[in-house]
Amino acid sequence: MADTSRPRVRGQVVVRAERCKGCGFCVEFCPTDVLALSSGFTSKGYHPPEVLKPEACSGCDLCGMYCPDFAIFGYKL
Repeated sequence: MADTSRPRVRGQVVVRAERCKGCGFCVEFCPTDVLALSSGFTSKGYHPPEVLKPEACSGCDLCGMYCPDFAIFGYKL
């Protein structure tokens, strides 16, 4: 019998905050609304994305495809 008490995680997002310039493309184009810009700052003064709903990630990597700085990527589990 399958365990239905936990949602099935299909993907994961990795953020390299120090490479991020806070453009927000990853947040804007995420189809499952996994990401949001953080209220914190990097050492360069930018707001990097943070993962708000990791269980909703599909691993599609649209965040990585739109990132001009290669600061984020998603992958399927």
